[in-house]
Amino acid sequence: MIDKYGRKINYLRVSVTSRCNFRCKYCMPTKPFEWQPKENLLSFEELFLFVKVAIDEGIDKIRITGGEPLVRQDVDKFIAMINDYKKGLDLAMTTNGYFLKDKAALLKNAGLKRLNISLDTLNPKKAKFISQKDILGNVLQGIEAGVENGFQIKLNTVALKGINDDELIDLINFAKSKNAQIRFIEYMENTHGSSEINGLDKNEILNIISKKHFIKELQKEPNSPSSLFELEDGYKFGIIAPHKHDFCQSCNRIRLSAEGLLIPCLYFDDALSIKKAVKDRDIVAASEILRNVINNKPEKNKWGEDTNEISNRAFYETGG
Repeated sequence: MIDKYGRKINYLRVSVTSRCNFRCKYCMPTKPFEWQPKENLLSFEELFLFVKVAIDEGIDKIRITGGEPLVRQDVDKFIAMINDYKKGLDLAMTTNGYFLKDKAALLKNAGLKRLNISLDTLNPKKAKFISQKDILGNVLQGIEAGVENGFQIKLNTVALKGINDDELIDLINFAKSKNAQIRFIEYMENTHGSSEINGLDKNEILNIISKKHFIKELQKEPNSPSSLFELEDGYKFGIIAPHKHDFCQSCNRIRLSAEGLLIPCLYFDDALSIKKAVKDRDIVAASEILRNVINNKPEKNKWGEDTNEISNRAFYETGG
């Protein structure tokens, strides 16, 4: 599947819920904890019907996201359905890690291969400030469970001015100790985030780390959202910089929400619904919607443009 800008689309991110047990400042700090009616969600069987269509059309990389995917019961069974349908897929999950201690073995047995785990700080008070909940102990236990169960792990850190900018080196050292790659993420301004926070950009992140380490920039991996850097000891870390002009050039991703919206771009609100097609078990209609969304995938986001426009995207519906 090729979009009109010549990008091969082979990566589907599936949000299984927009619910989350955190209320992070950069995501949905003011949302009540229970607001999403369960009946609005597609069943795993309905989501799987579309996933099969996507795989048959050329998708070979699938990431399970949320909200927080582990708040939805039996998500491991959904992963097993996908894995059983086609072995060898790149199956991954993005999670906040809170429930991972009790779920890691189930996920591994279901066929999940990789985990991206959010870790914005190693300080319990800062973690509580960011997420509005006492979470750090559970998250660290979840990371350990991921390591023990043999997952490939990446740690995702949203770099925030005056909050965790004094911890970047400590976070790198922690990631090293877990044989995990850390990726620092520029805060993606959105209308749902808190006005209390401001992000560090790529150059500011590199400037902080360079005070302690020699940094060499590496060639960017094809289709990766992350720019790669290497320290003098060979450790590699990433920076995700959506404000850079070249961020979207090799984007190979589309996103499916738990309510059935197929989304071509993280920044824009544009989407088409697959709900009727999957409820009618209409494979042809689902395939047509998939191709339509890919054809309408925009060339780039607007985070890097000098405008006052801010994304209206609710990241808890798309998994970031």
